[in-house]
Amino acid sequence: MRIVLRAFLLRLVSIVVTLLIVTALLYATVMFTPAETRATLYLPKNLPSRMTEQQYQKLIDNIIERYHLNEPYPVQYAYWLGNLVKGEWGYSPTLQKDVFTALMEKTPVTAELTLYSTLLFIPLGLISGVIAGAKKNKLADHGVRLTAYIATTLPSFILALLLMSFFYVDLYWFAPSRVSSSISLLINSDNFRQVTGLLTIDGLLNRRPDVTVDAFRHLAMPVFTLAIVHWATLARVTRAEMIDELNQDYVVAARARGIPERWITWRHTLRNAIAPSMTSSLLSVTSLITGVFVVEILYDFHGVSDIAVRSMAYTLDAPAALGFAIYSVVVVLLLMAILDLVQLFVDPRAREKRN
Repeated sequence: MRIVLRAFLLRLVSIVVTLLIVTALLYATVMFTPAETRATLYLPKNLPSRMTEQQYQKLIDNIIERYHLNEPYPVQYAYWLGNLVKGEWGYSPTLQKDVFTALMEKTPVTAELTLYSTLLFIPLGLISGVIAGAKKNKLADHGVRLTAYIATTLPSFILALLLMSFFYVDLYWFAPSRVSSSISLLINSDNFRQVTGLLTIDGLLNRRPDVTVDAFRHLAMPVFTLAIVHWATLARVTRAEMIDELNQDYVVAARARGIPERWITWRHTLRNAIAPSMTSSLLSVTSLITGVFVVEILYDFHGVSDIAVRSMAYTLDAPAALGFAIYSVVVVLLLMAILDLVQLFVDPRAREKRN
């Protein structure tokens, strides 16, 4: 437990340092723009619709003075970072609301996609990799390797188009968007209470299993699209590690003692092969965050990616674009920290390395 606590504290320090470096670089890029342009980051949301040029310029000058936008870079960065910590990420004229509020409202959509994609690809990747490694050069192995090869070479947007043309256009089993129109009216009414923001869970909490079923039906295609590439990577890594472990001396000794092959595969070799697989899972989940934004756009899921798209659709919405970038970095760092701790609990060798 002491090792895990120390690892948690070290990871927390690394998150803070990384955030300071990344935010400093992001704000440095903003510094290339004039102070008048940067002042738009702090424009109030209740800005009058009719303002004279003199009134607008006076407002901009007041913002520049209030937020020290003519000060040296370290001073400006310190004030800007303090506003970030307080949740003041600026007002987005495109979204017509505070950036931080908009990001929090969109997070459950992205979180639901990421959660179920992770719950799909990690178990399937481990199981299929173990089976392929144990059945080297047999039918199961060839099947896993062929499927993994296709999955890694097929772009996500092509796979999305294929799935929609077959399962939606031809069969009408699964539809794009987050929920159907009738369920959308329900969840936006006063009769539906959104507790977690995850419709698959909130449907059950509201005693409306039809909402949960409908949400799962709409999640099927995007979750599969998002998980398939990461499944392929994890399956390949697990297969390679299993083949290496099955050639070790302790496996030969176990077979000589008459221990069943299934017991050797799932109880002995998997324990030793799981460490590199967990590392691969950690990297896959972090890259999953960037992939989920593309999948949201393809399947018309209005998650966090909606903020990025709308911030650059017509004219650049600096507060929304900058907020999206910071949000993405924070989420990836937190996920890496969580999965790193999970690896410490699962793999004893990882704890020994930290000792």
